[in-house]
Amino acid sequence: MKFIPNLISSLRILLVIPTVYLLLNSQYSHALLLFFVAGLSDGLDGFLARRFGWTTRLGSFLDPMGDKLLMTASYFTLGWLGQLPIWLVAIVIGRDLVIVVGVLAYRFLVQDISMSPLLISKANTVAQIFLVLLMLFKLSGLPMSDVPGWLSQGTMYLVMMTSLLSGLAYILIWSKRAVDAMQEKNQPGKNQPSKNQSGEKQA
Repeated sequence: MKFIPNLISSLRILLVIPTVYLLLNSQYSHALLLFFVAGLSDGLDGFLARRFGWTTRLGSFLDPMGDKLLMTASYFTLGWLGQLPIWLVAIVIGRDLVIVVGVLAYRFLVQDISMSPLLISKANTVAQIFLVLLMLFKLSGLPMSDVPGWLSQGTMYLVMMTSLLSGLAYILIWSKRAVDAMQEKNQPGKNQPSKNQSGEKQA
């Protein structure tokens, strides 16, 4: 039963290719449906993992990977089609690249790492998802899809600000942790077994 969330995350990863295909072929209403389903699956696998304790090491990798692949592909494709400004696409993808490179560097140069999302990062994820849904709804031609310009522009700037702030927060927090970890490793006598007064090692 623990692998049910992993299966859902894997299916979300598989939705990336058809979503991009639909976008490139201007089938925005169908792309909107797939993206909406992917968003629901993200909430579902997270709920199941927390509610029933169905957490695995593989799941901790698949879930964020599915999210990042879908968001990166959607933003890149919408930018390619001219539906999102290039500067915003660069900020969103650049933030993710900085975090991924930072995590890999920390893991290989310092120690293993277990990240928990910051509040500003969660806000950024919500803003990114809302912007994609908003743009796809606007392009879908569905009833009442005439989205006001101020709403789309405002959401773009919200995504920009939360992306920059969350990226900066991760850099500052994990840089400090890396420095503290390196200093702890370099402390003389650190991690050496203590001795009692007779000079024997304590058990």
